[in-house]
Amino acid sequence: MKASEFAAMSQEELNNKIKELKSELFNLRFRLATGQLENTMQISMVKKDIARALTVQTQQAQKAAR
Repeated sequence: MKASEFAAMSQEELNNKIKELKSELFNLRFRLATGQLENTMQISMVKKDIARALTVQTQQAQKAAR
């Protein structure tokens, strides 16, 4: 997802998306450990999505604090 898509989400939607992405990352790591993961790039893509979502969440929190 793009950062603009995360920015369009509400705080609650963003929290849910972060939880969903972390769960997906756990499942991907589990599949990697068991040898079932074919595309290992998925892990780095999910990590980057989590980082984008957390960045947008921090930016929204800073705007609300002003």
